[in-house]
Amino acid sequence: MNSRTSQYGTRSRRPRFLWIALALAATFSLPFARAQASPAAANPNSERAFPQSRAAIEKALKSLQAALSGRLPSLEGFAEPGDHPLDRYQRGFYQSTVQVTATASGGALVRVSTKVTAWYNDPAAAHSGYQLLTSNGRLEADLLDQLADRLAADRVSADQVAKASPAVGTETRSETSAKNVPAAAPKPSRESAATKPPTPESTAESTSQSNISAPSANSAAGRIASSLTPSLAEQERASAHMAATQPGIEKTDKALQTEADNLQEILKNQAHPTNLVAVKKSGTPVVSQPSLNAKAQFLASMHDEFEMLDFNADWVHIRISGLSRGWIWRDSVEMPDGIPDTATHAAQPAAADLYHVTREETAPFPGDWAPLRGKSVKIISVEKLDDTAKDAVDTQRLEYAKFLLDKNVTELSKKPQDLAGVVVIFDSADGGMIAATLATLQQWRAGTLTDSALWHKCFFDPPEAFDAGSPASQ
Repeated sequence: MNSRTSQYGTRSRRPRFLWIALALAATFSLPFARAQASPAAANPNSERAFPQSRAAIEKALKSLQAALSGRLPSLEGFAEPGDHPLDRYQRGFYQSTVQVTATASGGALVRVSTKVTAWYNDPAAAHSGYQLLTSNGRLEADLLDQLADRLAADRVSADQVAKASPAVGTETRSETSAKNVPAAAPKPSRESAATKPPTPESTAESTSQSNISAPSANSAAGRIASSLTPSLAEQERASAHMAATQPGIEKTDKALQTEADNLQEILKNQAHPTNLVAVKKSGTPVVSQPSLNAKAQFLASMHDEFEMLDFNADWVHIRISGLSRGWIWRDSVEMPDGIPDTATHAAQPAAADLYHVTREETAPFPGDWAPLRGKSVKIISVEKLDDTAKDAVDTQRLEYAKFLLDKNVTELSKKPQDLAGVVVIFDSADGGMIAATLATLQQWRAGTLTDSALWHKCFFDPPEAFDAGSPASQ
């Protein structure tokens, strides 16, 4: 019996001891975890306490709306490096939100939260896209510093108004005291004095009245002048004080202006590469090879800048980021200073002087291209005006094909159920075929596609016959 009791008692104590150990571990680990989490949660650059009221701070923030968002010249110094290097990001943009909370002392606590977004260029185009980055606190601190400068300037203006107002109040009180000067006592009428015979009492009374007569006009004017004298003195003192504080305000304004000029000079003197090309229009394709048949890696936006590595008459070789390279149509970018955006071909006749249309017909698509396979298209056959003339350059064939596509897109749009696209066939030894769908031509006519984007959506047969500017065609 005792052995069973001891056995059962041993079993009953083990769970109780285990629960006590777990409770003690939780009790001591919770403060430690909070102590570790609290430094990470606090960000001294994102909040600041101000002695001004919440209304005054919100009023000052309205004048700083332009500083709450904008584009970043670079992500270096503004964002924390994440999973990818910062030099792979482009078109950085920030957006700040401000929260103002009143404090018990009458001031306010200002918290700033900033989101930084940028376009990530991945070597694999499918992984590229806009990503959210973490701010390193510099943008928040700059905004809080601007808010502090704005509040200081408002306080200086308020002090000037408050110091100038007592002089005006003193003058008002002086005018009121002048209006309250007692009027002269009424004199006895001459008729009553003539009807009553003079008596000793009346003689004494008249003598006393002459001695206690009302103040004269000269004495009243003297009192008014004496009451105005202090107010004029106070006005002079206030003017002297404003004159003394004005240089300090001017010095503050000059210091701020000097700092702004210095920052502008720093931005101007920053090294800016001279071999950058800028995209003229959004939707411009960047391809892997200088070929009209190359697949677009991505579509560049307007004002995107790339480093130019090389160029020829029709293509520009650019650095996308890091080791990533690409090609872009020359007439789609603004070239560096001293280089024309479009190459000039010496002594080349216009495309319209080289070709003419020989036949137009409606027939099934003659090639093997999925968008037009088995569909009815308009086929335009083109021949050279002079068969003995030298072979035309690729750009001239493209220019004449573009002229025909633009001319026929309106006709095709009237009957989209009948025709699915346009085919231009060059009947010559160096010729070929260009095909485009109606949907692509409509986007191009609407301006949503650039000329280079149009060609990359067309079908070329054979491809090498239209590779303008590529090594194969030169």
